Amino acid sequence: MLAHLSSIISMTPHGNKPTVAFTTPPNYAARISHILSLNGYNPLWCPTLVVEPTPHTISALKPYLSPHTLDHFSAIAFTSRTAIQAFSDAAVNLTEPPLSPSGDTFTIAALGKDSELIDHTFVSKLCDNLERIRVLVPATATPSGLVDSLGVGGGRRVLCPVPLVVELKEPPVVPNFMRELHGGGWVPVRVNAYETRWAGPRCAEGIVKRAEEGRLDVLIFTSSAEVEGLLKSLKELGLDFERLKNMCPQLIVASHGPVTKAGSERLGVKVDVVSSKFDSFDGVVHSINLTFGKN
Repeated sequence: MLAHLSSIISMTPHGNKPTVAFTTPPNYAARISHILSLNGYNPLWCPTLVVEPTPHTISALKPYLSPHTLDHFSAIAFTSRTAIQAFSDAAVNLTEPPLSPSGDTFTIAALGKDSELIDHTFVSKLCDNLERIRVLVPATATPSGLVDSLGVGGGRRVLCPVPLVVELKEPPVVPNFMRELHGGGWVPVRVNAYETRWAGPRCAEGIVKRAEEGRLDVLIFTSSAEVEGLLKSLKELGLDFERLKNMCPQLIVASHGPVTKAGSERLGVKVDVVSSKFDSFDGVVHSINLTFGKN
């Protein structure tokens, strides 16, 4: 899959277009590459993470998909596209929905464009009565925005499919999310729905090569785990981020939203541009356009 996406993304001719590197995992790569190309940039995809379900995480989800299991919950809170896909994959062969057709309204919450995956097919796997389901998309596409939109929990349980972080330190995003839910009166139940793993010691090579050539203009991060993955690879290659910037002084660091910005700077990587609209990648590309004086 990585090789296939790389071939698609590298098809854009360089010309004099600014080169924008991005470190996002495969599940978002084609989308952000397309937006960059449409806006006149040369996309360079260098993933620093592998994000995917595994047999272990699918097994962890299965107990929550047994008949009537979700009757013990009032909501599912998805904070990533991969979590929704993993949940959907685990539910493929269900013989009976895990949520009864009668009962209180059940909320399925997701962020921004991720909510597009909460379609009729997805909902019908969970419950025969579609009218029982409420799909919630918070106005602010952050975990904190999701907590705010869920409202007061009143001791109700919310299922939280989140990543198991491997070979990296777990960023504070998920622990903070769980803590905020608890503070809002919810009883959050964490399940490791997929793995986020480091892409390996050489994952930053493409970025380093372009920086050495002086042809790297922008670097986009869409999560703080991506930043850590890049820094680990740079260290393996005998570099650090300061030396990378020195190779390419014009380099602009862009962040998809304030959560990623905070995580980047916590890791020592200063962010120059942050999108104010972050329910889709159009926001961060628009912010880059403004930096380059584009309309």
